[in-house]
Amino acid sequence: MRAFIGIDFDKDQRNKIYELQQRLRQYAVRGRWKHIDNFHLTLKFLDDISLSQQAQIDSAMNQICNNLKPFRLIIKDMGIFNGRDLIRVLWLGLGGDIKELGALHMDIDRAMETIGFVPEKRSYKPHVTIGQDIVFECSFEEIRKSIGELDFSTVDVRNLHLFKSEQIANKRVYTKVADYKLV
Repeated sequence: MRAFIGIDFDKDQRNKIYELQQRLRQYAVRGRWKHIDNFHLTLKFLDDISLSQQAQIDSAMNQICNNLKPFRLIIKDMGIFNGRDLIRVLWLGLGGDIKELGALHMDIDRAMETIGFVPEKRSYKPHVTIGQDIVFECSFEEIRKSIGELDFSTVDVRNLHLFKSEQIANKRVYTKVADYKLV
């Protein structure tokens, strides 16, 4: 099973992200856009895992979450990761309890390393991907000015999740397979 650990968003947050995505999409000549059900914040991409690894992941994640209080994030920014001739990733950035999020990411990375997963070499840049391989009709800075300030409510992080990622009928589908409650 191809899997990752992440934070899910509630229906209201997903709808708000979707509304912003649709506004941005109006400026696009082409691109691939994330489905509303797939908006999430990845904490650790695991790739393929076995059932025995899943049991170890569940144990490690429950241990991490038993020592972690709920925290808050807010979507506050948008940006891009550039590719050669296009925007490789169009993303939303986060504010709020970022230090807690960064510490959580490090704890998860260390715990997953003991199970056999390679630690992340790049620094953690928490973001919500809303589009990929985008070509806009004008500069991203012009679009950012046109969109203006983002207005999102607070995301109360009370659970983390293990997601299964699969391709079904030419569509990427993320399904929660385990929940880990913060205490």
